[in-house]
Amino acid sequence: MKQYNMETLKTLLANTINEKPDSYTIQQIFSSVQSFHDLIDVSEEELMTIKGIGKTKAKAIVSALQLAKVMYENHDEERYVIRSPRDVYDYVYAEMKYLTQEHFVLLGLNTKNQVMFKQTVTVGTLNASLVHPREVFRPLIRRSCASAIVLHNHPSGDPTPSREDIKVTERLSEVGKIVGIELLDHVIVGNDYVSLKEKGYL
Repeated sequence: MKQYNMETLKTLLANTINEKPDSYTIQQIFSSVQSFHDLIDVSEEELMTIKGIGKTKAKAIVSALQLAKVMYENHDEERYVIRSPRDVYDYVYAEMKYLTQEHFVLLGLNTKNQVMFKQTVTVGTLNASLVHPREVFRPLIRRSCASAIVLHNHPSGDPTPSREDIKVTERLSEVGKIVGIELLDHVIVGNDYVSLKEKGYL
């Protein structure tokens, strides 16, 4: 079974609350989230901040999304498996090679090292003050991930880590130990890649 896409979910939610897929309420739900994974993890409280959604509708929407989540997460054969830094590089290089700004990206993994989700955390020059551990670990905790890998691109093509890259890595690693979600690696993507795990920073 192929994973749900956003259009499928629009139809599902519209049918759940007797709305049209292009109705104001459905559009507001989708404009309030950034990704498929944010949507399937949305809470009743978050939904009730949208005009036209009360507790009854919010409960119905969350129930439908939980069903979609279970069906999505039960199909492990469709997930990409990370066994090495090269796997990380191969997974993201095609979409990152033309980026003109640095994108700091989070991969949440399950116990089989399969990618459960991919999420951009920040865009712009990597700085420890911009990459807050809360923004990295909150989605990992919500989705019950076993471990994580972070990565970012160097638009120059040179993947040599900077002092800020190392500082961010060490900070996230320490927080991961506290919350029980191991940071497996921080991979820098350029014309080739550098693994901070292989460099001894993790």
